[in-house]
Amino acid sequence: MQIDFWKISMETLLMTFLSTILAYMVGLPLGVLLHITSKKGLNPNKPLNLVLGIIINFLRSVPCLILTVILLPLNRFLLGRGTGVWYTMIIPLFFSSFAYVARNVEQSLQSVDCGVMEAAKSLGASDMQIVKNVLLPEARSSLLLGVAITLVNVLGYTSFAYNIGAGGIISEIWSYYSKNTTDFLSSYVFWLMIVLVVVFVEVIQEFGLLLAKKLDKRKTLK
Repeated sequence: MQIDFWKISMETLLMTFLSTILAYMVGLPLGVLLHITSKKGLNPNKPLNLVLGIIINFLRSVPCLILTVILLPLNRFLLGRGTGVWYTMIIPLFFSSFAYVARNVEQSLQSVDCGVMEAAKSLGASDMQIVKNVLLPEARSSLLLGVAITLVNVLGYTSFAYNIGAGGIISEIWSYYSKNTTDFLSSYVFWLMIVLVVVFVEVIQEFGLLLAKKLDKRKTLK
C-alpha cells in the first residue's frame, strides 16, 4: 500500500492551522467580550454575558463528529462539495474549536492583575485602550499557551476527517488499519504515521511553551 507522506502531512497541517486561525478570528473577540461583560469586567452586562455563555457552552458540548455531519449542507453550499477533500473539514473544525478558544481567551484575561487595569483607568484610558494596551499584552503568555493547546486539540479532531474522506495522517492511520487488520502492528508504515503525529504534537507544544516562557514577565513557566 503506497502512502504519500508529504500529501497527508500537508493535509493535516492545513486543516489544523487554517481552522485554528479562523477559530481565533472569531474566538478571540468573543473571549474578550465575555471577559469585559462579566461581573468583574470593564463593562459588566449580565444579559449579554449570559447569552454568549449559553451559546458557547452549547457549541462546546456538541461532539466534533456530530458537528461534522450537521455541517455537511453548509460545506456543500460554501465549498461546492461536502466530503472527499481536506478543506471540507475546515468548517467543522472551526465550529468545534472557536467556542473553546473563546473560553480559553476569557480565562487568560481573568489572570491579569486587576490593579494594572485600575491604574490604566485612573490615567483616563478607554475600555478599548485597556483591552488593546493592557489586557492582551499582559495575558500574552497565557494566550500563547492557549494557542498551542488549541492547535493540538484541533490536530486531534482531524481524526474525524476519516468519516468524510477528507484525508490527513490520522485518517490515513484508520484507513491503513481497516485494510490491514491482522498485521498492522507489524507494519513500519503504520508506526511511521504514528510517530509523525507525535512529532507534530511535540513540536507544537514545545514551540508554544518556548514562546510563552520568552514572553512571560513573571518567569514562572517550567
